[in-house]
Amino acid sequence: MEYVTLGRTGLRVSVAGLGCGGFSRLGLGTGKSEAEAVALVRQALDLGINLLDTAAVYGTEAVIGQAIKSVPRDSVVVATKAWIPRSEGRSAADRAVASLDDSLRQLGTDYVDIFQLHGVSPRTYDRALDIIAPALLKEREKGKLKFLGVTETGSSDPEHHMVQRAVQDGVWAVVMIAFHMMHQNARTKVFPLTMANRVGTLLMFAVRNIFSRPERLAAALRELTASGQLPHWLADAPNPLGFLVHEGGASTVTDAAYRFVRHEPGVDVVLFGTGDRAHLRANIASLLAPPLPLADRQTLAQLFGRLVGVGLDPPYSMPGFSLP
Repeated sequence: MEYVTLGRTGLRVSVAGLGCGGFSRLGLGTGKSEAEAVALVRQALDLGINLLDTAAVYGTEAVIGQAIKSVPRDSVVVATKAWIPRSEGRSAADRAVASLDDSLRQLGTDYVDIFQLHGVSPRTYDRALDIIAPALLKEREKGKLKFLGVTETGSSDPEHHMVQRAVQDGVWAVVMIAFHMMHQNARTKVFPLTMANRVGTLLMFAVRNIFSRPERLAAALRELTASGQLPHWLADAPNPLGFLVHEGGASTVTDAAYRFVRHEPGVDVVLFGTGDRAHLRANIASLLAPPLPLADRQTLAQLFGRLVGVGLDPPYSMPGFSLP
């Protein structure tokens, strides 16, 4: 495993981070048992992953708590999140503190390393900064958390407006960002700011449906060619991203997707979700592999560099659930 320092936090974190939500939810979303999910997390730890990203709404905090009982607490970096409904006013601060306390109980720990506000939109950012953050900073003084972070709403904020503000406010030490082969605008809009302000980055959406499901990629390419954003040959090709798979290049499109984001300047940790041990090992291998060949990276920039908001499907399937 390779490790980096997460912005100004000083935390040494694995470049591969285990995302405990998404579509798989450590396998719980695909029918695996809680014991199997615990075993998967422990294998991730054995393979060198030391950053675990969960959230109250994922329903996996108890699994994380069981998994980390067997390791020294300071050997793992636990990040969790609170989701605050958009209708909340001043009570949003109380709700955030209550969520933190409940997460600590679920995780079976006295503190979390990173406590994030989940899916903060541009229009709710002022509330996050002015109302919620001060309350959480008081909890930090009590030792309940080490650093504050925010995660963006990729599908409704594809231009990263919220994060562009957050990284310059000095309150948030970590941000979670959407960036992948067909949604590359964080390269110019976000990463120069996070590096300048020493804000740590957790990367989401590296693969998701757009690259793991060929039918989803095909549908997206049809839409993009029909709107004139991409050349028509991409929609007609039986394997449109096949140029990435060759000797000296990627082994699969998914491998290419992970390697593309992993070596981007400004990316600290690439999060991925899984419920399968073989998949866990394969993803780690991709994230530890060399960068894609320069020619392939140039082709990806030429084809997709102007696209915005592609492949940002939200994973949430809980009835009535939506981010603020």
